[in-house]
Formats: sequence, structure tokens, C-alpha cells
Amino acid sequence: MTSTEVQSGSAPAFKHDAHQDGHDIKLTPFTLLRYTLSVALLAFSIAIVVALIFTGNTRVARDANPWVALIVTAIAIIWLSMIEGEQASLVGLPPVDPDLYKDSHPITYKVAALAFRGDNLDRYLMGRQFMVLLVVFVIGQCTAPLDPTVDVLGLPSGVKFVFLDIGLATIVFTCVLGQLTTQVNASHCMIDFANNYFALFTLYVAMTIEFTGVMHSAYLIQNILAAVSGKPIQSNEPPKTGFTFAFFWGRVIMSLAILGFCVTVVLYALLNGYTISFHLSPSCGCPSLFFMSVVGCLEGMQIAFFAVAKIPASERGSGVFGKKTCDLLFSGNGQNLPGFMIGRQLTVVCSFFLVGSFTSLTIVPGEGNNIFGVSDGAQAFLNYGFQGAVMTTILASITWQYAASAFPIAFMNSPVTYVLLLVALGLEFTGICAGAWVLALIQKKVMGFQYDEVYVGTPEERLANNHPDKEFGDDVGHLTGGGFMGHA
Repeated sequence: MTSTEVQSGSAPAFKHDAHQDGHDIKLTPFTLLRYTLSVALLAFSIAIVVALIFTGNTRVARDANPWVALIVTAIAIIWLSMIEGEQASLVGLPPVDPDLYKDSHPITYKVAALAFRGDNLDRYLMGRQFMVLLVVFVIGQCTAPLDPTVDVLGLPSGVKFVFLDIGLATIVFTCVLGQLTTQVNASHCMIDFANNYFALFTLYVAMTIEFTGVMHSAYLIQNILAAVSGKPIQSNEPPKTGFTFAFFWGRVIMSLAILGFCVTVVLYALLNGYTISFHLSPSCGCPSLFFMSVVGCLEGMQIAFFAVAKIPASERGSGVFGKKTCDLLFSGNGQNLPGFMIGRQLTVVCSFFLVGSFTSLTIVPGEGNNIFGVSDGAQAFLNYGFQGAVMTTILASITWQYAASAFPIAFMNSPVTYVLLLVALGLEFTGICAGAWVLALIQKKVMGFQYDEVYVGTPEERLANNHPDKEFGDDVGHLTGGGFMGHA
């Protein structure tokens, strides 16, 4: 192996040239076919969504204008790609000694210094979870059709129904452009990916959102689940006392009030037919709860899967479905785990868009029908469905992740887990999002990303150079199992 020394302050960094292609995918005719078809599907999806926007048949295009909807969509996709990619970087970097990249990647070092101080990583992950929901809901408001009868490019009704009314086109370009492309690169190029001020800015925004306390009711759930499981939450900070204690629990109470209001608004609107989807199905309350449950199961599954991956195979599942799930998930070379993450991404994003549709209101402000008598401005805000983002983040995402961190084996033994694993792997096998690997390769070349081993070596090499990886404790009460880890 060849290596080039790079001066790096207190610790010399070595550029390990032998690792430059360590994670590259080996191309086969079948892989190339999947890539080609997926890229074609992506191009078609983008084209028809842009055409839909310029018919003025989306909420933002109608309320503002099509150009605003298009620009907001583009900004949202770009920011979502950073949110998703940075998560992969920050979840994977904690074990690595930051002195190894302190001088070669100074901004990554700043990001790590902030994110890994105390319990900031958990704070970032909670704020980031709400950011994802919020951005996806915004994309849905910009791209979801209001009137399914409006013509778009003369498409047959069946094609329009699948790609626009159901939302397959939006799901495809959101997953490929806004999530998987950067996750693929950030999972193995963590140090390069976070070495920019956009990543640092996104980290500050996520932590600011957490600081506001909107999501703090999730901490109450975290403590309850930890107590029930009998496993204490490991913290890197001293116990809260005095003002810090009062400020923390004050935000928890405020968050419970906000969550209660959001749940009440959503349920009232669903029961009284004040949502967009009521026109498609008067009983849309049941599907909305179903898709929120699907989101919760999938969010919990990713935490449980990464948790059980760290324990001996004999302890991973005791029930019939637990054993079947583990046999499928960890069989062969382990590629089904990242394969699940891809299929899971498709399913979760689809559910997010559907829940966003179910929780967006259709009440026209100023006509005397404002929900609970709120002002016209407040009603206009509620019409965009952001109360659904709060409700989904806490009840259908973070809560299930905390539950899975406390009871991973229980998740593994559930038949629902096995069924959803099959669904996710089936979606990944279709290759719908395979184009993300093509775009990831283009991004890697353009941005000059290198695999992390090029800069810091493998764990074994770091150990030999007196920079061993750090050990971490129990995952109970933490969200760090949610990172995208590699690709199939």
C-alpha cells in the first residue's frame, strides 16, 4: 500500500492511495440496465412535475405563481440533500479521532467539534428529523396536484394518475436527488462531504430547531421508555439542575401543548372533511393513521437493525419472525441491510407525502369557517399542513425510534417487521432509485470527494498508528441508528 504524509497539527495524516476505489461498485450488464432505466424514469418524473407546476395546479403555484413553486422546490431539494448527507457523516464520524482531519479538513473539524460536544449529536438528530419532514411537506405543497382532471402534457389518465395523483414522480426525484445521492457519497466520504459552510449552517439550523423546544415532548417519551426498559440513558453531560432543569422541562410542557393542538387540528379536520384528500376518500382518517404507523415501523426498524447488528447472531431474535428477519437481513455479504435502507427511503417518503396530503386543510380564510375561530392568517398557515409535520415527527418518527432503541429485539420479533422488510427489499430490487448511484458518481467526481480511508485509513490502520476508534455505550434513548450505511 502506498501512502503520502500530510502534516496535520498534533497528528500526521496519511493519504492512503490504496483506498481510493475501496467502495466502488462493480458494474455488470444488469446493473447498467437498472441505472439507465432509473435515470430515464428520473428525467421523465422531473419533466412532468415541472409541467404540472406550470399549469398552476399546485397549492404554491396557485397561491403565488409557478416560478415561485419551482424555485422553492429546487431550494428544498438542495437543502434536503445536505440534511440527509450530513446525517450520514455525523452518525459515522464520532469514533474517528478528529485530530486526523483537523488541518486537512478544517470545516469538517468545526462541524465535528460542535456536533460531538456533550449531547449535541442527539440534539442535531432531533432537529434534523423535523427539518426532513418540513422540507418534504413543502415539496409536496409545491408539486402535488389540486385538481386531478387538469391535463398535463396530454398524458393518458392512467399515467397521470400513477405519476402525479399518487405522486410517484415526486417521490422518485425527491428520493434520488434529495436523499440517496448524497447519502451514498456521505456514507463513505464523510470527511469531504461535511467540509463546507453549508453543512455547518445546516447543523446550526437543526440545533436551533431543537433548542426552540417544539420537539421536546419527545424527550418525555424518551425518559418513559428508558424507565420501562430498565436501561438508563447514557449522557455526556451532567444532570440538569436549577435553571437548566426548569428551562428543559418548561419546553417539554410547551411542546406537549403544541403537539396536543396539532393532533386536535388534524383529527378535527379529518372527521369534518376539511382536508384535500377528503375529496378522494371521505374516510381518509384511517389511511392517514395507517401511513403514520408505517412510517413509525420503518423508522423504528432502522434503529433496531443497526442495534442488533452489534450483538452476537444467537441473541438477535428468539421468535419465528425474529429469526426469519435476521436470516434475511444479514444473509450473504450483508447487502440486504443497505438494500433495506433504500427501499425504506422510498416507502417513508411516499408515506410522508400522503400524510402531508391528509393533513393539509381546504378551509378558505375569510368565509367564517376558520377552524376553532383562528385568524385568517393562522388559517392560511394551517392550510399548508405543517401541523402534520409536527405530529408525524414526534408520534410517527422519533417516538418509534426511541422505542426501538429501548426494545430492539421486540421489533425484530414482530411479523410486521418481516413483512415491511420484504416490501422494502422488493422496492429496492425494482431499481427505481438506482439512478442515485449514477448521480453520486458524478457528484463524487465533480466535488473531488475521496473515501474516508484515503485520509484516515481503516480502523485497523488507525489503531496501528495510535489513533484507535472510540468506544460508545448503549444506544438506548439515542437516534444515532438512523444513518444511511453504505449501498448495495
